[in-house]
Amino acid sequence: MTPHLHDAELDSRLWSWWLDELDEAQASEVEEDLFACGDCAARLRELLELRDSVRNALRDSRFASVVTPAFVRRLQASGLRLREYHLQPGESVPCTIAPADDFVVSHLHAPLEGVRQVDLVYDDGHTQHRAPHLPFDAAANEVTVIPPVAMLRSLGTATHRMRLLAVTPSSERLLGEYTFNHERWSPG
Repeated sequence: MTPHLHDAELDSRLWSWWLDELDEAQASEVEEDLFACGDCAARLRELLELRDSVRNALRDSRFASVVTPAFVRRLQASGLRLREYHLQPGESVPCTIAPADDFVVSHLHAPLEGVRQVDLVYDDGHTQHRAPHLPFDAAANEVTVIPPVAMLRSLGTATHRMRLLAVTPSSERLLGEYTFNHERWSPG
């Protein structure tokens, strides 16, 4: 690896190595550089600390997250317990969070072909919150949401709705509305 890559190029290469996305020759090149270049090794440590901080913030339920399906697979592979809900447009689901659940994941399916921007509108029955420019998997026709765990654990019986909108500079189009009928956890 060239030791004088720009920061963004270096970060991209290190993340790709960390996520095991490089072929064997590319991975070997990165590993050789990490052993030889103290600056690159230090940058990898910084990126891993950032990753750990984000993971801890997510676990501590400080914010909702929109993630990729690949990220969900990595959470599962790491041994975390996920409660998952898959919804098509117009569907509603009874939902909860169990004491043993680390996260709840909502897979919102929608027709995303040709869509360039997706916004999420979250309605808790009292207020609406809008999250613009969400990452989404157009090939899977999915937006994947992880709501704050602490908020979910504090809920009693509640109905929450999420709406996905396709946004262009001149218009918005409803892609789907999804209803979550939450109940406090009750064992069997």
